[in-house]
Amino acid sequence: MTALRPLWKRDQRGAAALEFALAAPLLLMFILGITQLGLLFFANAGIRSSVAEGARYATIYPRPTDEQIKAKMTQSRFGIDPALVTGPTLTHGTSDGAQYLDISMSYATPLDFVFIETPPITLSVTRRAFVQPTT
Repeated sequence: MTALRPLWKRDQRGAAALEFALAAPLLLMFILGITQLGLLFFANAGIRSSVAEGARYATIYPRPTDEQIKAKMTQSRFGIDPALVTGPTLTHGTSDGAQYLDISMSYATPLDFVFIETPPITLSVTRRAFVQPTT
């Protein structure tokens, strides 16, 4: 029995497989987290681009209608699921005699981890555009 003990202590077969089995789930969750973060940044860029395009379009002359602005924003959005979008909402107002239009849009993006349920994250963007006075 004492002759087998030194062989057993030096036997390293299967150690790498065991280490991989312990590290693989953590590595997989890390990679999924980075992927989900990238998708969040992509959706944020898409919603910001859409609101910026709506604000730019609202400032042209002759002044477009609210429906034309919403249609332009819908055409220019990317990287988001249209079913999860709230808005766009357009709010008219006046500040020191200048007319403005607040444009806002929200997007509730679900995070898709394989084994973990998480609540959706809501991305919201609001932009103010000073517009031509109505005649």
